[in-house]
Amino acid sequence: MTAARIPVTVLTGFLGSGKTTVLNRLLRQPALDGTVAIINEFGAVGLDHLLAESSEESFALLDNGCICCTVRDDLVATLKQVHARSRDGALPPVRRILVETTGLADPVPILHTLAVEPALTALFAIDGVVATVDAVNGLATLAAHAEAAKQVAVADRLLITKTDLADPAAFAALEARLAQLSPTAGRLQVRHGAVAADQVLGCGLEAAGQGAGLAGWFEAASLAADRAAAQRRAPACDDPA
Repeated sequence: MTAARIPVTVLTGFLGSGKTTVLNRLLRQPALDGTVAIINEFGAVGLDHLLAESSEESFALLDNGCICCTVRDDLVATLKQVHARSRDGALPPVRRILVETTGLADPVPILHTLAVEPALTALFAIDGVVATVDAVNGLATLAAHAEAAKQVAVADRLLITKTDLADPAAFAALEARLAQLSPTAGRLQVRHGAVAADQVLGCGLEAAGQGAGLAGWFEAASLAADRAAAQRRAPACDDPA
């Protein structure tokens, strides 16, 4: 990763999987100081007690140096605005970007934009894709919703939430399905959104110094996401061929 570029971590996950709770806990850690969190509904993140001031309607500065902003325009415009405001001194120096997608979002267009948009590639680098998966409802969600399968398929790191509430047999089936959809992604069990920053940051190709392989990774991930969306449910071993 080029030192001058700002790393971008994409946090995705289906509705109810605990994604916003994870974001909330991450932003309280010193490792995330100087982070801009780009979220879709600012009011949905329980950070009100951390707000120190508001620079304008769509930006809020937190007392640990993090900045939250809502996505009111497209991602390109938002990231360019964040960079320009930091460069001009209107925001504190930005060390990292964390993009939280909506629960129903397909993350592939976001990653494609970050990977190929000329206005962004000189300024930002994909740090990794982190997806939350609900251990209780995740298997059914993956079978019913193409977006959930795509979120898992492109992830570098999977955070499995609510494991304390999951039936052991169902959890084992979920893990098998996740390994099928995203065989190279690391998997972590997370309770109450608690995960250390160093377990989710720097988990992508560019962060590992393999930026030259990004195009190949993106093509493979996109194909995997499309296959996951088309199949939805992997056939069981005893299903008829």
